[in-house]
Amino acid sequence: MSARGLPDSSATLPEADFLFGELSSYLKPEDISELQNAYLFSKSAHSGQFRKSGEPYISHPLAVASILGKLRLDPQTLTAALLHDVMEDTHVSKTEISNRFGKPVAELVDGVSKLDKIEFQTHADAQAENFRKMLLAMARDVRVILIKLADRLHNMRTLEAMRLEKRRRIARETMEIYAPIANRLGLNNIYQELQELSFRYLFPTRYRVLANATKAARGNRREVVTKILDAIKQRLQAGGLDAEVTGREKQLYSIYKKMAEKHLTFSEVLDIYGFRVVVKNVPSCYIALGALHSLYNPIPGKFKDYIAIPKANGYQSLHNTLWGPYGTPIEVQIRTADMHRIAEAGVASHWLYKSTDADINDLHMKTHLWLQSLLETLSDSTDSLEFLEHLKVDLFPGEVYVFTPQGKILALPKESTAVDFAYAVHTDIGDCCVAAKINGENAPLRTNLRSGDRVEIVTASHAKPNPSWLNYVVTGKARSHIRRFLKTMQYEESARLGERLLNQALMSFKVDPQTINASQWEKLARESGAKSKKDLLADMGLGKHLPVVVARRLASPGESASGTNRISDVITILGTEGMAVQFAKCCRPIPGDSIVGFIKKDQGLVIHIHDCPAISKNRGHLDNWLDVAWGKDIARQFEVNIKTVVANERGVLARVAAAIAGAGSNIDNVAMEGEGAYTTMNFMLQVRNRYHLAQVMRGLRRIPEVAKISRMKG
Repeated sequence: MSARGLPDSSATLPEADFLFGELSSYLKPEDISELQNAYLFSKSAHSGQFRKSGEPYISHPLAVASILGKLRLDPQTLTAALLHDVMEDTHVSKTEISNRFGKPVAELVDGVSKLDKIEFQTHADAQAENFRKMLLAMARDVRVILIKLADRLHNMRTLEAMRLEKRRRIARETMEIYAPIANRLGLNNIYQELQELSFRYLFPTRYRVLANATKAARGNRREVVTKILDAIKQRLQAGGLDAEVTGREKQLYSIYKKMAEKHLTFSEVLDIYGFRVVVKNVPSCYIALGALHSLYNPIPGKFKDYIAIPKANGYQSLHNTLWGPYGTPIEVQIRTADMHRIAEAGVASHWLYKSTDADINDLHMKTHLWLQSLLETLSDSTDSLEFLEHLKVDLFPGEVYVFTPQGKILALPKESTAVDFAYAVHTDIGDCCVAAKINGENAPLRTNLRSGDRVEIVTASHAKPNPSWLNYVVTGKARSHIRRFLKTMQYEESARLGERLLNQALMSFKVDPQTINASQWEKLARESGAKSKKDLLADMGLGKHLPVVVARRLASPGESASGTNRISDVITILGTEGMAVQFAKCCRPIPGDSIVGFIKKDQGLVIHIHDCPAISKNRGHLDNWLDVAWGKDIARQFEVNIKTVVANERGVLARVAAAIAGAGSNIDNVAMEGEGAYTTMNFMLQVRNRYHLAQVMRGLRRIPEVAKISRMKG
């Protein structure tokens, strides 16, 4: 039977009958009829296909729809769930789905489908591109990710049928991406099951050992748990509170993570049980907290109020750890019934509970803002792998909650810095930040923020992002904006340098640059593979095209570039060229040194000292070498390396550092090595020129303990 034909409706599987029976509890008969049509269509399309486990393939879409049915999602989502693999695994087209089931369903199916028809260099590239597409679709309609998460959950439940290597790869991907997305959307049950299954397949031996240990401990602790549960219920009733109290066993992965982070044995992890108290309203939460504190003593520093300051995914609850009977720590969560619904269903609570509740609306607003920030990061990222890196950082659980000067709360990932905070407030503030005040005190921009910090950012109109920020910012938004700015800045500076190099080359051919018309530029740019004149100039500044070759083509169109004369004029180095001119780290030239320039591809003009040992291997590339000279009145500081051998005596480092500072120099870095009577100190200093360096070295020679001093080159 063709993929487009429909078999007799009586040929339904028992799982399908069960699913439609479950869905009929909240869907209309006409919706059930449409879902049955989608099921039969999908079954026909997947006819003859089987899963690795040997089951008919249609069992997978049915399971995905069943998972989403428990969230009471709308008919369109359930229809798309039944059809989510037909575009990928069969010959059914998006147009056919649209004509038969409507455009919204077709868009959902397309959003979930993988990019199998595009060739990628590596599996990592393919996966990264899949996530880009999935998140773009998700930003248009969050139901895409709900289907994808249900799809992944069922695949994880049936992962045993896969070979070992593939199981580990899928489990790692689930742990790193899908479980955090479920957590970020507040889908707590799906999040915990994905984590647990990932742990099972990533670390099968650890999972098995922990499962056996927990099973053995369960019988020993059952009596204690029952006693605690009864005591909590009685105390809450005595306080006049109508509460639902339940005990729960912690997930194995949660226990394992605690053991790993705190270096504990299983026997030392006492709080493998938690208790949940659900009450009617918010005031009752705090009354219940007080009642429990009168029953068991709270452990200092273990109280978290997620009602006053909700998590970014909308989760609200009071968390507290108490000393239970026999010195057993117990974890208690206190929340209202509405909070409990959102905690279980997260963003899906919009469909699960047809409500105009303000908390649910607020949750959807937060989710929308998060998706918009992902789109912003996506547009700023140059490739899929870079975007995936940003996404992983933003998805990792664990957040700090900090305050703006106006009292607004911002949730940031752990280890976020003041720069991350600045970009979270606004991109312009991040780009122009120069200093930070944390809790009223001046603090470095790289300071890690802690929950409760009040952060104020100082900006300056002339300020620009610093490349060194990339060493410590953690949020995807901050990293992508800094990288985009640096790329733009490098492009502008490279274009200016390229123009200087080309003008000089044209003058050596006795051609006035002003005489080159627009049509010549357009033709040359097209032949060179550049989009415009500015792109071509930037490529020259970055060393992708030699200025002397481009100059000859402009001066004598049609002639070969071979055998060209080298540029005879000297290029002046001012030290203010930015990233387009680099000073070689092997020899670290400073004003006063005899220097040469080498045009290196993708790096632009690199300046070396003329006798630098590192340049000998490039002597054969004559057209890449340029004559360069220092300009006058250079005001900036330059890095230079010096090696100092000193007698190993107390206080010698302090005396050497004082002498360097006394000569007006700054120490960027120091490394020491050696034992016995002498120690070698390697300094990286900031100096203005050779004369300034000579002053520093003279000052060091006056120190009696200094036995030898020299500048390091190459």
